[in-house]
Amino acid sequence: MGVDPLKSAVFLDRDGVLNRAIVRQGRPYPPSSAAEMVITPGAALALGRLRAAGLLLLVVTNQPDVARGKQTQAAVEAMHEMMAAELPLDDFIVCYHDDRDDCPCRKPKPGLLHIGAERHAVDLAASFMVGDRWRDVDAGAAAGCRTVLLDCQYSERGPTNPPDAKVRSLDEAVDWILDCYTTTE
Repeated sequence: MGVDPLKSAVFLDRDGVLNRAIVRQGRPYPPSSAAEMVITPGAALALGRLRAAGLLLLVVTNQPDVARGKQTQAAVEAMHEMMAAELPLDDFIVCYHDDRDDCPCRKPKPGLLHIGAERHAVDLAASFMVGDRWRDVDAGAAAGCRTVLLDCQYSERGPTNPPDAKVRSLDEAVDWILDCYTTTE
């Protein structure tokens, strides 16, 4: 009886990548409810291309508004149920903590990616992290993934670790990932 090989995955941030972030004064914020959530146009087709290539699709998202008392875990889970019904996603891995909690799963720490790798037998070195913020890129780099920054021109600092690719859309990110994935497979 052999050991199953580790899989490659695409770790995806949620707000600003899979759904539109609410941008106020140059800063991104999550939608407050499933009714306010707008899936990124073309996301289902883009993710379908990754799935067809054999990649796992794992959402890794910080949702600190739960710890801050501004959001409920049930509301976050309702948004994920809506997304799961519309997008070909394999799992949602969520950090509900705030920075002051200093938990290992809150991006920019790599804990969410480590949880996903353990849960789904993922080879982090053969995987990708796509995000729209410095926290995503730094978490992916800390986990040993190749990183893609979806550059939304937010008014905030850049990542400590330069991304492997900087793109303007989820489609561009998918093109880059598939080019890398098919050349290394």
